[in-house]
Amino acid sequence: MGKMSVKENKNIYQNVREEKGLTRAAASALMVAITPEKIERIENKGILPHPEEVYEMAKAYKEPHLCNYYCANECPIGKVYVPEIRIKDLSQIVLEMLASLNAMKKSQEKLIEITADGIIDDEELKDFIKIQNELERISITVESLQLWTEQMIADGKINIDKYNSLKK
Repeated sequence: MGKMSVKENKNIYQNVREEKGLTRAAASALMVAITPEKIERIENKGILPHPEEVYEMAKAYKEPHLCNYYCANECPIGKVYVPEIRIKDLSQIVLEMLASLNAMKKSQEKLIEITADGIIDDEELKDFIKIQNELERISITVESLQLWTEQMIADGKINIDKYNSLKK
């Protein structure tokens, strides 16, 4: 095995690869079209990987959170529209989901009242933004559950064939 880098301020791609105990050559062998030299440029030269390269690394390293990291932090469009999802335990995800759904249940009638006329006036705006924020928390929790599921599949803790057959 090659020697590990002693460089400070490693990027996420290098950290994950090294955590997996992979050299660049070994990592490259797990991917379809990323050479060890390309991995080195991504890790050391500060070039941004292409989305398909991040996807390849996420699959090879069995770390699906790399895709969300890229979208939330490096993709120009994603920086605006994609929140970074933190990996959490299933119990924490479920509790957050239930809390968000309970909060939304209380706001459901207010949302109908605000939007029924198709106009959000200045007096309704504060409540509307509060409800939007609650919906965003639900969306993030759903994404957290999806990321947790993808990690469990990558780790072999969920049977991918059974999962896919039941999802159809």
